[in-house]
Amino acid sequence: MKKIILLPFLIFIICAFTASDKPVTIFIAGDSTAQSYKEEKDGLIKGWGQMLPLFLDDNVKVVNHAMGGRSTKTFISEGRWERLLSEVSPGDYVFVQFGHNDASTRPERHASYDDYRKNLIRFIEDVRAKKANPVLLTSVVMRTFDKKGNLVDDRLKGYPVITRQVAKEYNVPMIDVNLKTRDFITMLGDSASIPYYRWVEPGVDHAKPDGLKDDTHMMEKGATQVACFVAEGIKELNLEGLSEHISLKNNK
Repeated sequence: MKKIILLPFLIFIICAFTASDKPVTIFIAGDSTAQSYKEEKDGLIKGWGQMLPLFLDDNVKVVNHAMGGRSTKTFISEGRWERLLSEVSPGDYVFVQFGHNDASTRPERHASYDDYRKNLIRFIEDVRAKKANPVLLTSVVMRTFDKKGNLVDDRLKGYPVITRQVAKEYNVPMIDVNLKTRDFITMLGDSASIPYYRWVEPGVDHAKPDGLKDDTHMMEKGATQVACFVAEGIKELNLEGLSEHISLKNNK
């Protein structure tokens, strides 16, 4: 009789342990600066989203939905947001980072300040409705120095500011990647910051055989550094189920 009573109890304990052992998932909604790339097809470009697992243990899974050329506007209109949301389970995290393409002058990408704000709020509310956790991230800084050697960050306009405002208003955790990368690039200076971005000489990158000087996207070194900043931000925010699984030893 005791064995019959103990059996359901043991099953409950095993199931509870298995459920608690389930990896937490980080979903990433973003643009080309976060995207995952395949070297054989895309060349040497890397996004921070594909480098983030370097700083996580096996208890955290990363699902990267970031895609180049997307703004908050097109990420929604193309159905990418709905696809991401359909995969989210209670307790998961959704990291949202846009701004570069929202600031674009191309009408199919551009989102006004008001629309950008509304889209961020929609992302927050949709994730919370799934009993998951939204996290906002400001945009990676664009490497633009003036003639005096000062970093100029005006190409992103007011979008990082709006992200900070929405995060504060809706009590959403935020990782200020824009500030972290801006400070980092400023301290490095013009010449020393070049290797972190997609500057390649002719013949080096098969995807850009004629060479390239790209101050927006990054090589592995830069993408890894940004991923490290994101990992640091997780630690600083003490995000439940994530911060204890961060290791910063892989920073290059």
